[in-house]
Amino acid sequence: MSRIKEFNLPDLGEGLTEGEILAWLVKVGDVIELNQPIVEVETAKAAVEIPAKWAGQVRSIFHPEGATVEVGTPIIAIDTEPGAGPVEEPAAATAIPAAAEAAPVEAAIAPGLTGGPAPGGRTAVLVGYGPRTTAAKRRPRKGAVPAQASAPVAAPAPVTAAPVAPVAPVAPAANGRGGALVLAKPPVRKLAKDLGVDLAGLTGSGPLGSITREDVQRAAAALAAAEPLTVTAPVTAGASFGADREQRIPVKGVRKLTAENMSRSAFTAPHVTEFLTVDVTRAMKALDRLRGRREWRDVRVSPLLLVAKAVLLAVKRHPMVNSTWAGDEIVVKDYVNLGIAAATERGLIVPNIKDAGRLTLRELADALTDLVQTAKAGKTTPADMSAGTLTITNVGVFGVDTGTPILPPGESAILAFGAVREMPWVHKGKVKPRQVTTLGLSFDHRIIDGELGSTFLRDIGDFLADPEAALLAWT
Repeated sequence: MSRIKEFNLPDLGEGLTEGEILAWLVKVGDVIELNQPIVEVETAKAAVEIPAKWAGQVRSIFHPEGATVEVGTPIIAIDTEPGAGPVEEPAAATAIPAAAEAAPVEAAIAPGLTGGPAPGGRTAVLVGYGPRTTAAKRRPRKGAVPAQASAPVAAPAPVTAAPVAPVAPVAPAANGRGGALVLAKPPVRKLAKDLGVDLAGLTGSGPLGSITREDVQRAAAALAAAEPLTVTAPVTAGASFGADREQRIPVKGVRKLTAENMSRSAFTAPHVTEFLTVDVTRAMKALDRLRGRREWRDVRVSPLLLVAKAVLLAVKRHPMVNSTWAGDEIVVKDYVNLGIAAATERGLIVPNIKDAGRLTLRELADALTDLVQTAKAGKTTPADMSAGTLTITNVGVFGVDTGTPILPPGESAILAFGAVREMPWVHKGKVKPRQVTTLGLSFDHRIIDGELGSTFLRDIGDFLADPEAALLAWT
């Protein structure tokens, strides 16, 4: 077995087919350890550090920073026995100029070859996802075709690779992929393309097993339920513009997924937004008393903590709000994966706290702190941003009073929490300065009618108006 091993870009999350290399954390000649981070890669969902699969010495790096690489493509070669002497160069080796390193090395999608599942059906995965026992299924990329697999690299400079015979392509069926014929009318095919649904993976409910619009919409809803909401940052100040005073920004990564998710949500779920202005003076005083307690002195306490607790308690009173529209049924969830928007260098991302409804107030405070710190450090994983059920967007930190947020795909409600300001307010029959905020709740009107949405928002407001009394009455 060759001591030079090529490490392929692993599957960084279901449905992702490529990633952009943000930064190499090692260079040719470095001696690395097992599981040492070697490269930072950005996908449509997150920026993640990929650990080394083997210990050894870096012999070659196949792609420069900024290159977009397909999943399964070799990205680095590692000499697993650097002290065993020089490596023999294969007689039929073909040199690859250093300038060509930016060109992607396509991997053959075939069992037993680079990029395909290994014998036994196991595939390479990122740490934290665990091995799968079946072949990975990914959405096909436009124009993607099987290509040659690269062979082990023989020397560090120039990079060499032994030629491998191309894999014989599988004859396509009528659906453009291998496998059975897909029956669907042209309008249905267009709908599937617009929603990002793979027809080959659906079972049709129409005549002769044909796929209908309802089949596609159900699949799109299920897909949307597994995708998180992400928001990107605007063009930075001082950006370089061309002679025509215009700047062209490629739509990819987080920005591309954001656009797809928001367009799908805006044109699929009928949005309704309601607003409520609340006197939160008692809530702010309660936070001050909480900070003064000995056991809370080292805990980060903010108004967002009380808003999150209010949402979780209101969900218990109105569980239908925590649900998903799935075509011919509504899926009501007994757990709340609470999404919280967090500002990072990559823009706003929305990781979620898993099963947040089961946490105590102290545990919720710690979870919020960990979530924000992890996001700002750029360590949020795709798993942390998937499967959200309800979201809070804290626009108040930007000095904004409220907004009309768009639903994350697969969720039925999202709450905008505005800035807390001192304002004149009628309190006990007199106009006094009070701490006031405005809440904005957007919801899916297919699931949540006006009465339910209004009652849910009113309960959140009642909690924030007097959190101590609400805790005694509701729990």
